[in-house]
Amino acid sequence: MPKSKRDKIVPLTVTKKKAYDTKKDLVSEIQECCDKYTNIFLIEVHNDRNSLLKDVRESWKHSRIFLGRNKVMALSLGRTQEAEYKKDLHKIAKGLIGKRGLLFTNKQIDEVKEWFASHKQYCYARSGSVATETVVLPEGPLDLPHPMEPQLRQLGLPTRLKDGVIVLDQEHTVCSSGKPLTTQQAVILKHLGNCMAEFQVELISYWSGGNLTILCEKNSEMEVSNNNSDENDDDNEI
Repeated sequence: MPKSKRDKIVPLTVTKKKAYDTKKDLVSEIQECCDKYTNIFLIEVHNDRNSLLKDVRESWKHSRIFLGRNKVMALSLGRTQEAEYKKDLHKIAKGLIGKRGLLFTNKQIDEVKEWFASHKQYCYARSGSVATETVVLPEGPLDLPHPMEPQLRQLGLPTRLKDGVIVLDQEHTVCSSGKPLTTQQAVILKHLGNCMAEFQVELISYWSGGNLTILCEKNSEMEVSNNNSDENDDDNEI
């Protein structure tokens, strides 16, 4: 019987060295971008969708966008005034929390702000997202394909088939404004074609010529979070 490839033993020392080299390369790449590009934006992605984010990257292929590995990116810029790669970059580094990243560009500041302000797109909300409106379905027929009726019942809707038409036996509140969506509610909204979430790449602040400018006061917390799940503590060892 052939030996399963799954049984192949990978030495942990090799794996750790590869991860170390990857982080080291990222540090070098970001620092090279600091020298190549005149403007560095701290960005935050809201309602991340791979296809929409891919479109943003394609539109800004003349620049560089880095997302993920917040601790490594912060280390690249320098977390303290003494360790910063260039003047005041540690202020950008302290803002790298959550779903934030860096945009390196030579485009004019006003051009960048105008482009991102105008490029927002509604998409289907996911479980855990906060409902932006209350959605109530009235009693009566639903404009949905009849084969969906069993699935709608499983999702909690009081439905039945009548003459090949899905009928709601009573008024039903799908979601309430300001409350997090459950998985079932998110699926129902998708079936109804309700795009409640908005994909957006928000500009938090930018660094240019050694000076930092805050663009979004309410989201401009400059603290390095200790809860970034995408990083390991050994990032400090680079």
